[in-house]
Amino acid sequence: MTLVATFLGASVAPASERTLSEEFLAEVNAARTEPVQYAQHLRELRRRFDGGLFRMPGMQALVQTTEGVTAVDEAIRFLAKQKPLPALKWSPGLAKAAAELVRDQGENGAVGHDGGPSGGVKERVERHGVWESRLGENVGYGPRTARMMVMQLIIDDGIAGRGHRKNIFNPSFRVAGAACGTHPTYELMCAMDFAGGFKSKGE
Repeated sequence: MTLVATFLGASVAPASERTLSEEFLAEVNAARTEPVQYAQHLRELRRRFDGGLFRMPGMQALVQTTEGVTAVDEAIRFLAKQKPLPALKWSPGLAKAAAELVRDQGENGAVGHDGGPSGGVKERVERHGVWESRLGENVGYGPRTARMMVMQLIIDDGIAGRGHRKNIFNPSFRVAGAACGTHPTYELMCAMDFAGGFKSKGE
């Protein structure tokens, strides 16, 4: 659950926060269920790199990454070998937990997995129900489309151990909930909470 690097900006307006949250999970599921095919998106992204520098469509400025194209190539090789996994089911309770983090960081400008007032991932999730087996969280900042956000998390530039990628492709995770919103520094952020199972309060 380490903090993701934020090298992938975007030049297009974001979808509504609710729509983007749903698209975020749909894009994660596209990568989980068809990883070999999903690698093609990363190959297209690779063309926008010049060593450690990256350029988005419509942007003149080059963005400095930590590992550059090396991390993209490593992610492509990973996807080429990754076996398909079942799609994650949407969990309203986990989505509420993720929304708490987005709300807090949207106000205080923090990054990472501690929301401040809302606490850490376990504390937030357990306010909304009971999780089973395993629990994890991904947080991304900057990209304004679901695909760019998911590619950023799969590449995991500068993140030792590729923790965000491991969460996306963890076969123990069966359910997830996501939330996206504005961030004072990075403009947009998305959070996704994963679990082996989840029973919301009141069920």
